Amino acid sequence: MVVPPGIRAVVFDFYGTLVRMVEPLPPDHRGVFARRGLAAQGELWGDQWSVGPGEGEEHTAHSADETAYVTWERERLRRRARACGVPEEALDGLVEELDRAMKAVRLALFADVRESLAALRRCGLLVGVCSNWYWDLEDRVAEVGLGETVDLVVGSARTGARKPHPLIYRAVLEGCALPAERVLFVGDMWVPDVLGPLAAGMRAVHLWRPDRAVDGIAPPLPEGAVRIAGLRELTAGGGAGGRGGSG
Repeated sequence: MVVPPGIRAVVFDFYGTLVRMVEPLPPDHRGVFARRGLAAQGELWGDQWSVGPGEGEEHTAHSADETAYVTWERERLRRRARACGVPEEALDGLVEELDRAMKAVRLALFADVRESLAALRRCGLLVGVCSNWYWDLEDRVAEVGLGETVDLVVGSARTGARKPHPLIYRAVLEGCALPAERVLFVGDMWVPDVLGPLAAGMRAVHLWRPDRAVDGIAPPLPEGAVRIAGLRELTAGGGAGGRGGSG
């Protein structure tokens, strides 16, 4: 696949598309609970990754600034810990440690990222990142070495809505200063990265890596979407739409 003519910006999902989690992995929540004498409550916690806002959730009231957002994040943790039977006097310390542990994610680029994004830039395309992530998305993009490669970073925490909410795609288009049909969205998640962008008027590329973390069978592609196994396919053959393209 070559980026279609007329496309002037390519926007990527972050986790699972550009980066993956590597060791050392974040601390397991059970250990955090156990160190505080709360092992029984830790067993009631469930999936430690399911405490964030839901897919497609709008939360603009909590995204005014970093303090407001982090306060909201920790209040969700507090409510869940209280429901698991954690006593009030133990909540503050537990919640602070859980928040740190969940964000202690070590990231590394997939092998095809640097050359693929550089190739798009050489073709004159704007390159962006749009992700459901914590407040520090811009810092994490820079941390993995993409700070000078990416022109635009749009994160759910600062935008006030998570993919596939229309608000976050509007923020992408505003940041690109382009009509939707000039923007190509690339990602590994079906609804946030394919159906959501298509509904917003963009074109979409479903990334289905052989070493993907998402199980299952790839859904049939709707009109306006294509599927690739790696990012090098975006510029296979050396061509791309470019900022001067038409169509």
